[in-house]
Formats: sequence, C-alpha cells, structure tokens
Amino acid sequence: MIPTTPTPGTVLLAGATGDLGGRILRNLVALGATVRVLTRPGTSTERIAQLRAQGVEVIQAGYDDPAALRRACADVDCVVSAINGVDSVIFDAQSRLLEAAAAVGVPRFIPSDYSIDYRGIRPRSNRNLQFRRDFAQRLDATEIRATSILNGAFTDMLSGQAPMILFSRRRVLFWSDPDQVLDFTTKDDTATYTAAAALDERAPRVLQIAGDQVTARTLAATMSALTGTQFRLLYAGSVGSLTAMSRAIKALMPASDEPFPPWQGMQYFANMFSGDATLNYVSNDRYGSRTWTTARDVLDQHVRQSSPAPVA
Repeated sequence: MIPTTPTPGTVLLAGATGDLGGRILRNLVALGATVRVLTRPGTSTERIAQLRAQGVEVIQAGYDDPAALRRACADVDCVVSAINGVDSVIFDAQSRLLEAAAAVGVPRFIPSDYSIDYRGIRPRSNRNLQFRRDFAQRLDATEIRATSILNGAFTDMLSGQAPMILFSRRRVLFWSDPDQVLDFTTKDDTATYTAAAALDERAPRVLQIAGDQVTARTLAATMSALTGTQFRLLYAGSVGSLTAMSRAIKALMPASDEPFPPWQGMQYFANMFSGDATLNYVSNDRYGSRTWTTARDVLDQHVRQSSPAPVA
C-alpha cells in the first residue's frame, strides 16, 4: 500500500491535559498542524502556560456552554477527542462537542475510542466500551466524517496495571485459550498514529493498529527469555467464569464514577480472550513504515527497571 502523507491543517484537541491527549498534542505539533486546545474553565494558569509554550492556542470552554464550544470549533478541519471518563464524559460531553462541531461545519471528528474493537463484542458486556458504542451511533447519525482509532489494549499496562503477568510468581494468566491472539499498542504509538490520522482527509471510518499481537503463551516465553527464569502459564478459568465473576464483583461494589474499577478490567480481559474484540484489519503502514514498540520492548524495560542495582 502506498503510504498516505498527512497534510497540515487546523485541529481542535479536547483532552490535551490528559496522558494520551498530551502525547497526541506533541505529535500534532511535530507534524506542523495548527492546534487549538480545548480546556475546561478553571484549568490552572500554570497548565495553560505549559500548553501555550508548545505553540498552540488554548481555548477555555465548558461542555455545558454550546456557544463557547461552537466558537472553539469554528474554522477547524478536524476535532480530536481524547477526553476520558464514564458516560457523563464519553457520551454526554462528547455529544455536546459533536453538536458544536456539526453546527459550524467541521468536516471530521475523531472520537475518544482508543480501545479494542468494541463493534464485535456482545452489547453491554463492557461498561466503558458500551459508552463508546452508544456515542458511535450518535456520531454516525451526523454528516461529519468520523474516524475511530482502535489500538487494542495499551501495551504499557502489561508492566503492572493489567494483572495478566504475575511477575513475583513467574506466571502468566490466561482464560480459556492460551493461544488467543491479543492486540496491544503503546500510548506513544497510538498518539503518533492518531495525530497522522487527524491530518488525513481520506481516513476511513475505522483504523485498526496493533503495535504487537501476542498470546499468553508467547508472553510467558518472552518473560522467560528476559529474566532467565521460566514463566509458566496459569489457567485462571474460562471466559464465561471471568464474565460471571466481573458481574458478581460489580454487584457487590457501590456504584461509582471511577473509570476503571476492578471489575472493569475483568470485562476487558473477557472481551479479549473471547476473540470477539480481535483486530483483523490492521493498517499499521498507512502513514509509512515505522518501528512499533513491542510487548517485549515494554517488558524488557520493566524488567531492567525492577532489577536491583549491581553492588559496587
């Protein structure tokens, strides 16, 4: 495939003060885009100064202020959303931003998906992804051309946040099938690709990327090679049992607006190990050939950082 060359344009970025959003911002600037950053009223003057130091325009607007959102969207080529949260953010706030963009004729919109492929999973099997499915329906009902970035899970999570690799016990958990393919992409690689997609006027409705595609079995082999100690597979149950456990824990816990309660991670693993969320049409080379960060790269760094310093 002939690589697509992004053309610098004007991008409104929502969520630039967040982890992924900040990475997207840096990449947009590096590509020569004219960037407006949308921040909420009350953002600290120090944070605003840090954003402006990157050469971007900062616009403050509340998501409950349609007029201010429309002004922020005026004369923009693409809106990129990297806001994160529960339904009040992913559905409600994004919907208001979408309405403003549509009202002033913004041609393109990249929603805050950055996830496994939620289109193939069972409806309402994953709370956070259901918010994205619901918003996608609203987005597709407009005339704006949308592009969703589906990157699998963030590879960075393998080093601890996602309890799949039990480092101290030298075990790698799996559910149902140790050879189920799992898609991972680092936040940096996702941000780099998203920035290019924001400037790609011909970007399709969905772009799938995978910095690495691994299995529980290959992760165990990788950890064994990196540490010199054998890591074994540990059967944690079936996908069905994991789904049932997530429901039970969710029922026992008080309702919360926390984006990632313990049962949420279980829902993600159930979707991934079921195979329903696998990325089957990866377009890694759309913006040219590049070196993607692999699971081995991330785990190697983690092992090195976790190893005790040599005694002098």
